[in-house]
Amino acid sequence: MARTFASKVPGLRNRLAVVCAGGVLALLSACGGGDDDENCAIGQVVLEATCTDSAKAAESVRRVVRKTMTELDLRSAIVSVSVDDTPLLTEAWGESAPGQAATVDMHWRSGSIAIAYLTTALLQLQDQRVLSIDDKLSKWLPGFPHAADITLAMLANSTSGYADYVDLNVLPLYKDVHRQWTQDELIEAALAQPMKCKPGTCFSYAHTNFVLLGRVMAMASGRSVAELIRTGVLEPLGMRETRSDSTPFIPSPVLHAFSSDRGRYEDSTDWNPSWTIAEGSIMTSTVPDVMRSAAAIATGRLISPKAFAQFLEPRTASFPQMSTERYYGLGILVSNGWIMQNPSFFGYSGLMAYLPSKKIAIAVTTTLGPASPEGNTSEQLFRRIAQDLAPSRTP
Repeated sequence: MARTFASKVPGLRNRLAVVCAGGVLALLSACGGGDDDENCAIGQVVLEATCTDSAKAAESVRRVVRKTMTELDLRSAIVSVSVDDTPLLTEAWGESAPGQAATVDMHWRSGSIAIAYLTTALLQLQDQRVLSIDDKLSKWLPGFPHAADITLAMLANSTSGYADYVDLNVLPLYKDVHRQWTQDELIEAALAQPMKCKPGTCFSYAHTNFVLLGRVMAMASGRSVAELIRTGVLEPLGMRETRSDSTPFIPSPVLHAFSSDRGRYEDSTDWNPSWTIAEGSIMTSTVPDVMRSAAAIATGRLISPKAFAQFLEPRTASFPQMSTERYYGLGILVSNGWIMQNPSFFGYSGLMAYLPSKKIAIAVTTTLGPASPEGNTSEQLFRRIAQDLAPSRTP
């Protein structure tokens, strides 16, 4: 096991109080009373309305991680957990490359976690009256199909109806995993496909939406998406180990990824991520840095109360099993009170999650072994940790 790292998530009690008064987080069972009203002794945290020894809670999480790594044949896992601003643990297990232990300061491709940063920056532009999420796409990109019927909010919550270019029949991602894709190539590939539905009538997750959203944000502000995220999210939260880069470069130390996507188990660390989302939001990070953003993003620290209400508004159309317990907001997933993002691509997976009602923050990344199952293994590990810490709020 590598060294531990403790970093407090910024305190957000005042912001929660303001937003709860507006009723948004009441939907997520985050307002009123609350487990954290109970006073616990030093060295304890509140879990399921009970004061629990922090060291015992941390050891319980370690057991979950070790068991999950064995069952899922994970090559590595880096996990950070805090409860009510009290760090439980930030630790690494397993190895990065052969003979190299995984460490908590290793950088990895954080994927769609940056979508939450992108939409936070979008709402910051709205707060600055640069644009509105209700603007039609035609205001900025009038020549695009159905642009007069699609709003920026539809791009942010994947209800635009645009097809996704991430399809082996549309974009041959595995034919040349080192290819540097341009944003124009991605948009052209997507718009050449039929619409999934009429704008606003279905949920259809498409990377296309975020590429277009990033383009609009840059046009409206006169600033790059990378700059908007850096000044609006990374710098305010002290995220010094997170950077935008559309190339395969990852700062040292690097957490290596491994994939079986091409029919053989191989190192996929240097595969090119340029196809993923909006240029400037294609990022690398560390688990401690992701942890710094989990509570801040999920409680609206960086945006106005009005914008935060829109961020979490359940206006998604035809989301599978949609309810007030499970829906997609503006670039963020809400599941039984947890506010989260869960990237998985090219052998990397991760998860950033915060549960306002229990004030639990979790950041996870995992890498695969030869016998690992398909799907997001970080999400599977997160679910088991969440079940351990907050069984009444299992996502």
